[in-house]
Amino acid sequence: MIKKLLLLCSGGDAPGMNAVIRAAVRTALYHHVTVFGAESGYCGLLNQKIFPLTGASVANCIMRGGTILKTGRCLDFHKKPIRDQCREFLRQQKIDALIVLGGNGSFAGASLIEKEGGPRVIGIPCTIDNDINGTEYCIGFDTARNTALSAIDKIRDTAFSLDRNFIIEIMGRESGFLAVDVGIAGGAEIILIPEFPTSTEQLIKKIQSKRRQKLGSLIVAAEAGEPNSSIRIAKDIKARTDIEYKTCILGHIQRGGTPTVMDRKLGSEMGAQAVAALLNDQSQCLTAVKAGKITLVPFSDPQNATRFFNDDMLLQLNEIICESK
Repeated sequence: MIKKLLLLCSGGDAPGMNAVIRAAVRTALYHHVTVFGAESGYCGLLNQKIFPLTGASVANCIMRGGTILKTGRCLDFHKKPIRDQCREFLRQQKIDALIVLGGNGSFAGASLIEKEGGPRVIGIPCTIDNDINGTEYCIGFDTARNTALSAIDKIRDTAFSLDRNFIIEIMGRESGFLAVDVGIAGGAEIILIPEFPTSTEQLIKKIQSKRRQKLGSLIVAAEAGEPNSSIRIAKDIKARTDIEYKTCILGHIQRGGTPTVMDRKLGSEMGAQAVAALLNDQSQCLTAVKAGKITLVPFSDPQNATRFFNDDMLLQLNEIICESK
């Protein structure tokens, strides 16, 4: 029987985390489980900063971005003596189960806690990058792509008013999911993602190819594990063609803002599902979306935990749409 449950957020924040927390807390309370939150992720365990969560604690948070528990990265948690210390703290507090909101690194730490003798653990995928193996969707992705699209629409106004070209850099770490969706929806002529690399020569050929007369040009580029890489790309284009591209790096604006319906709804479902799984004696897994339904899948091998974009047909579709003379 689970009597005490601890929630923590780890890694980067993602819109919809508060919907997850709210649902998990209230589902646990419904089943007479006492709930606690850890402040700032695994650092909260290390610094022994946990606090009780009640129904009132999560009131009016579902519409807020970020996380009411705060989040962060704890490099010390990679060290086993530190994990042992945290696990002993959890034992002293009589914590029976742990729900971790985050990404691949967060789940690797969560898995080790249980394997090394700690409480049972369930993960909930929360990252705007949408790059966690085992699930087709991660909380925060829809809000991030809508935020980025809104920014692109505004940049397009300036591009067309001044006949200017722009490279818009999108987050996503080493995956291109965010850039592809935003690029297609935003009408970008070219989409650059790490899974299907485009050389400078190929990019210039695309730019110089005969197309219909346009008032401006938009390129959407994934950060591809190299933030600010769009600046280098623009310099390369200028040096070889004398065509100027302004750069706009959207950055952390994509992480904030009011969560969309999709992130609130799926976040609520995943939060409740995680509690139900623990009550059914399930652990070492994460909530996931498969074929549109919420299910549970085992934690991925940390060496193969990142999901990469592989649907080149979408990129071809965008090329066709933007090639009309």
